[in-house]
Amino acid sequence: MTALITATNLSKSFPIFGGRLIKKQIGALHAVEDVSFTIARGETLAVVGESGCGKSTTGRLVMRLIEPTAGQVDFDGVDLMSLRGEKLKQERRRLQLIFQDPSSAFNPRMTVANLVAEPMNIAGRSASEQRDRVRELLPLVGLAPEHADRFPHQFSGGQRQRIGIARALALRPDFVVCDEPVSALDVSVQAQVVNLLKDLQQQFGLTYMFISHDLRVVRHIADRVAVMYLGKIVEYGEKHKVYSNPTHPYTRLLMSAVPLPEPGRKRHVATVGEIETQGIANNGCRFASRCPHVMPICRDVVPPLVETDIDHSAACHLVNKSLGAAA
Repeated sequence: MTALITATNLSKSFPIFGGRLIKKQIGALHAVEDVSFTIARGETLAVVGESGCGKSTTGRLVMRLIEPTAGQVDFDGVDLMSLRGEKLKQERRRLQLIFQDPSSAFNPRMTVANLVAEPMNIAGRSASEQRDRVRELLPLVGLAPEHADRFPHQFSGGQRQRIGIARALALRPDFVVCDEPVSALDVSVQAQVVNLLKDLQQQFGLTYMFISHDLRVVRHIADRVAVMYLGKIVEYGEKHKVYSNPTHPYTRLLMSAVPLPEPGRKRHVATVGEIETQGIANNGCRFASRCPHVMPICRDVVPPLVETDIDHSAACHLVNKSLGAAA
């Protein structure tokens, strides 16, 4: 399939300031470091990992909502990093974002109709076009026409997320970053919203980056999975291969944390040590302090992301060792 998004060596560092009287930079927090991936048109790439691993920052870098420290993003053959002014605004209309908490993303004084129409208003669309598009979108996301004149506080969490989805689709985008869109919802409502996103993807040919820490949800919507740990991708590949044969110890840890649908049954979670400070310990593998299989090389050499199978890669010295033995 044709790649819609190609991210190459994306990195983002935030300065750390210290000092009592005069603030000066004393270091840098490497939120995202040397991240590369592709997303084919019409598919869903799920980016998973613990809170603080750089998932949301990666999504915003892809949309260029924040400027990268290094790296490149190609969107449909266009280098987003080279665009400025009106050309950048034009391309951004094709990239939209669904927020984790729609309540904080909405102006509470605006009606649903105004909230959904706001992107079109900014883009200079006529009032009649805005009204027609709002009437078209509300039924698509499971809302009734009379909801258009209500305010966000009059809706449940699931309904507010549907409003957020409608607003993201207002300008008919090609690519949507779904930033933990169901993490604040009840489990039953999560399933409804995930099914809605899948239906809309099929209907409009959308391409998703689905950011989540919940591997149960990811399994139902993703085509491929990128597992992140402290700013780096540690495992990447086709969903069924990652789930059936998790290669990196951190991926196995995430899998073991998923609750089993059998009361009283528990998975064994094997970790040692404490989590490293993000972006500070750059020598070696960042998971070394928690890995039960740590070797001396893990603390000194950064493991490269190597292919273990077709469309399945992992960044682990254990993988390199086993591949070398097999060769």
